[in-house]
Amino acid sequence: MFTRTIISDPDLLPEIEDFIQSLLKEQNLDDEKINALVLSVAEAASNAILHGNKNDKKKKVFILMEVDDDRIIIRIKDEGKGFDPSKVPDPTIPENILKDSGRGIHIMNTFLDRLTYKFTDNGTEAILELNLN
Repeated sequence: MFTRTIISDPDLLPEIEDFIQSLLKEQNLDDEKINALVLSVAEAASNAILHGNKNDKKKKVFILMEVDDDRIIIRIKDEGKGFDPSKVPDPTIPENILKDSGRGIHIMNTFLDRLTYKFTDNGTEAILELNLN
């Protein structure tokens, strides 16, 4: 298990990407899986910082990565109030195609085998899963 904690500062997103990428390379994954996970983690971490913690540098984002023979699970937890996934607009419908934001969850769902959320009183946890077989 690998963990990292950062303050809610968007300038630290490259640090998270580098951390995940280096861990994934140690797992001997192919570049396609590494790129899919790094992009998904960047989206989830960005959402945690911007939407979950509202860029409040007093709040933290917690990253935990577990690897076993069959899959990789990456958990990204913020200290925000949460959201309703059913109310996130579909970025593929015509009225949303040209919007500057709103594609993160769609992108993650495209690259991951499973994306779920756990909502608690002290934050939201995005759980990203990728099967290795």
